[in-house]
Amino acid sequence: MRSCQVAVLGLGLMGSAAAFALARRGADVIGFEPMALGEARGSSHGSCRVYRRFNFESTAYTELSDRAYRGWRTLETLSGRSILQSSPVLEAGPPGSALVAASRAAAMQHGGVAGPSTGAEANRLYPALDLPADWDVAVQESGGILMAEAAIRAFRDCARTPIIPHAASIRPGPSGIHIETAEGEVLAERVIVAAGPWIVKVLPELSAHLKITRQTVGWFKPADPGAARPGALPVFIVDGPDGPVYGFPDFEGRGVKAALHSHGPVVGPDEWDPPAMDGELEPVRRTLAEFLPGAAGPIVARDVCLYTNALAPDARPGEGEEFIIDRRPGDPRIIVASPCSGHGAKFATAIGEMLAELALNPGYAPPDPFRLDRFSTFAP
Repeated sequence: MRSCQVAVLGLGLMGSAAAFALARRGADVIGFEPMALGEARGSSHGSCRVYRRFNFESTAYTELSDRAYRGWRTLETLSGRSILQSSPVLEAGPPGSALVAASRAAAMQHGGVAGPSTGAEANRLYPALDLPADWDVAVQESGGILMAEAAIRAFRDCARTPIIPHAASIRPGPSGIHIETAEGEVLAERVIVAAGPWIVKVLPELSAHLKITRQTVGWFKPADPGAARPGALPVFIVDGPDGPVYGFPDFEGRGVKAALHSHGPVVGPDEWDPPAMDGELEPVRRTLAEFLPGAAGPIVARDVCLYTNALAPDARPGEGEEFIIDRRPGDPRIIVASPCSGHGAKFATAIGEMLAELALNPGYAPPDPFRLDRFSTFAP
């Protein structure tokens, strides 16, 4: 039977980042990933994600963003790949928008934000926009476009971790954690489970505390290609009447990529069909047509992704959608990595370091909001 110090189940952004961090520490690592890189399923597929330094979800995320930023630049240096493309991030919403106010509050802890603060000012700076003049706006210059697939390739190339291309299950035993696959068993001292929506199959006890939702993404042929190009159009999050819509300038020549950040229908981890439909993207189309007409246009491509959302804790006060990054209570050899809820990708380098610490340093404790004991299933 093969053996290793740490097994990593799932080699999307989080699992690959963990394998990279472990390899840099000299750990003996084996990865398990049944899908080919680039396959259109999983939490990390597709070319890009938004990088935000200041996060409306919590002011506490700024330090994590900064750690991740340093990690992305280090990965670029080590791999020779371009991974994080700088871009302003514009957030806009009606007067009093909680989303914009929360981003401003996070930024104020680090010197505030510069640039337009109203819809009228933003419209003058970015010709693709037609925001109501009195809307609240915050623009953070320290944002970017994270090239997700390139990042996974860079992590794997630098880590040189052996990869077993099969789905895996785990069976704890007295001598270690048995990782069972169609290819046979591997015995690991510890295991990091970073299986995205499939984490509920590997660790069924998490099912009561996670909600998987179907999210559709579209690419739109911009009405004004010049106004939708990088440099003329920032990454954007518009808090419109249909919910927050995020999107990217047309930096790939495929069109303006945009999607609704609000949660879609609840699904299972294998429920990827049917393909994304234009009707599902109608709220996104409406938002672009009303507030970013230069970036709006016909839908030219569609995709489906899944959010794995943590529910509100039931063992102590707290909000939902917080990450789960912790050792499993009762068996600390099993490390749970579910930093999802639709906005975890930008932190992957920093979270990979956390996961490596959890695997190799018994004295390391994860941030309190990420702990499993906030749920009654795992509470003491």
